[in-house]
Amino acid sequence: MPLPTASDVHVDALLTDVSVAYIQDQTNFVAGTVFPRVPVAKQSDKYATYTKDDWFRDEAEVRGDTSESAGSGFNLGSTTYFADVYAFHKDVGDHVRANADPAINPDSEATEFVTQRLMLRQEIQWATEFFTTSVWGTDKTPTNLWSSYTTSDPIDDIETGKTTILQNTGFEANTLVLGYLVWAKLKNHPDLVDRYKYTSSDSVTVEMAAALFEIDRVIVAKAIKNTGKEGAASPTMAFTHGKHALLAHIAPSPGLLTPSAGYTFSWTGISAGLGTDVAISSFRMDHLKADRIEGEVAFDFKVVGSDLGYFFNTAVA
Repeated sequence: MPLPTASDVHVDALLTDVSVAYIQDQTNFVAGTVFPRVPVAKQSDKYATYTKDDWFRDEAEVRGDTSESAGSGFNLGSTTYFADVYAFHKDVGDHVRANADPAINPDSEATEFVTQRLMLRQEIQWATEFFTTSVWGTDKTPTNLWSSYTTSDPIDDIETGKTTILQNTGFEANTLVLGYLVWAKLKNHPDLVDRYKYTSSDSVTVEMAAALFEIDRVIVAKAIKNTGKEGAASPTMAFTHGKHALLAHIAPSPGLLTPSAGYTFSWTGISAGLGTDVAISSFRMDHLKADRIEGEVAFDFKVVGSDLGYFFNTAVA
């Protein structure tokens, strides 16, 4: 064998321009975008509520000369929010930092890791609380699931949902949130494809679907969660939002006398008042000989208008 060999003249080292980590794109997470965010200075407080029925009665009457006008009023109440603080950290030890190869950036990777964990927590909580039955004004499983291409009519089902919301509230649905498994079937449904096959050679996009349904936004939830325990032989992966869909009227921005299916109350009091989605701080842990990379987020996802939502439970097989 010719000497020296290839292994004699080269010692394997980490590449400095390539590494592999399964970091979800932040656009996969929708919990922070569905409801408008309300920055609040206090962790808990109240907001005013008005009784819907009072605003839809026809009580005006003809007024005769020198007679009183007809009059009425409306009920005013309040309800509360409470922004729980969620936190998560990863410690970066001095030994790890000192021994890290150029391809490894322990502080940056710890920041990414912590941020992902907290965004996933928000996503799972939003899906658990709002992408389920017994929350919204209407729960409906399509008579023919949208994955049954020959018998289902998703356009008509969504139109029924829009009509229901408008009739019950006076506001039009403007947002459709889809679990990825629903979107995967819906975008290939003949009813949608046929509407565009003579005008575009492109696949049906969320923008096309929004235009077809005559709503402002179609949001596809793509986040993935691992429900398996650490050390398991293989991960147990699943989509966070399952096979469901939510049609709703969502206020473009929060405001007085502004109805919305939900609001996100975000406490700006964490992390020196930064008020960001996930606030990251770093501080020394001398007893561990390490720096702690810690993330915090404080929020309360709140349904404020259940009748402004129409939930499709198990829309596809």
